[in-house]
Amino acid sequence: MNNEIRSFEDLKCWKKARELRIQISKLAQTFPMEEKFGLISQIIRASRSVTHNIAEGYGRFHYKENAKFCRNARGSLYEVLDQLIVAKDESYISDATLEEYKKFILENIKILNGYIKYLVEKGSTNN
Repeated sequence: MNNEIRSFEDLKCWKKARELRIQISKLAQTFPMEEKFGLISQIIRASRSVTHNIAEGYGRFHYKENAKFCRNARGSLYEVLDQLIVAKDESYISDATLEEYKKFILENIKILNGYIKYLVEKGSTNN
């Protein structure tokens, strides 16, 4: 990893997840108000969970523990994707919007997987 990493805020996976979180928050505002305590709340919480878990994992002293939190973050990315599929099924978003977000989420997952791989490798060499 880069020696320039001084905080979780410097991690590429956190920065990308932050972008997603901001976009999801804006998108959720377009959903019907009857979804305020349903889909809107769920998708916002899931998108926040991604950055929260990356940050919490970074604060751990062990690579394996950090990787565990990053796997939780990855699960939250898939949860956001599922909630977007629900939004599409309920006609809150278009096919094109779903595909755009799906690509962005899969890009987030790819970057996060790279970080997880790094953590697992570091954890296995530092036992």
